[in-house]
Amino acid sequence: MEPIGFVRTGKRVKFHALHQPEETRSEENILELIPNRRLEAGLRDLAGFSRIWLLWWFHRNTTWRPSVLPPRGPAKRRGVFATRSPHRPNPLGLTPVQLTAIRGRCLHLGPCDLVDGTPVFDIKPYIPAYDSFPDASAGWLDEVETGLRQPPAFAVHFAPLASTQVAWLRRTWSIDFTERLTELLSRDPSPHRSRRIRKRVTGVLEIGCGAWRATFEVLAGIVTVQTIEPAYPRRFLVDPARAGIADCDAQLAFLEQWPESAGP
Repeated sequence: MEPIGFVRTGKRVKFHALHQPEETRSEENILELIPNRRLEAGLRDLAGFSRIWLLWWFHRNTTWRPSVLPPRGPAKRRGVFATRSPHRPNPLGLTPVQLTAIRGRCLHLGPCDLVDGTPVFDIKPYIPAYDSFPDASAGWLDEVETGLRQPPAFAVHFAPLASTQVAWLRRTWSIDFTERLTELLSRDPSPHRSRRIRKRVTGVLEIGCGAWRATFEVLAGIVTVQTIEPAYPRRFLVDPARAGIADCDAQLAFLEQWPESAGP
């Protein structure tokens, strides 16, 4: 198989791609079909559909696991075929997305959960009469969803230094990951590999936020984010062989502003 196109979302790291599209957010993404393959002709009659299925490839994964640790719910391993994990024998993904417009060989899409550059292998129309089963049971996820409907178990606060750092990133670089960070920590701040939460050898807790990290502490139901750090050491950021690191310039500028934040 060969890709028929690539998705352009602006989400360069997995942390920015939610596990399912958030339909309440205003977001525009584009699927660019490969030119000179007569693919535009295949789009005829698709404009009448408000949603489409995308069949795509987890192109950043090279291995698979028969059991995985889903990011949602308690830290419990599940069989890979009972999850949407990217770590699959054949790393295929399937996503329904809103189709807002077709212009030439570009399909304009609503919110999606794909990182920038994801290869797409096929497009199929979403047909509500056949593709929607609202009364179907969702196995172990039904219990998880019940828990997620409860109020968050933890309150999340930002210490003065962390507040200054996130404000600087937002103002200077238009980088803001605090909403996703707060969502994850408010539910369960305990160490979890898939949620990229771990305890350092020093005992400090940290959470990975794409190209960034945040350190935090938990006390009496309150999570306090202490500091923000670049996820990469300076030697990686200035290495020409590692070109393409997300937020590279912002991380270098951050280290100039807060050199003590180099991290372990």
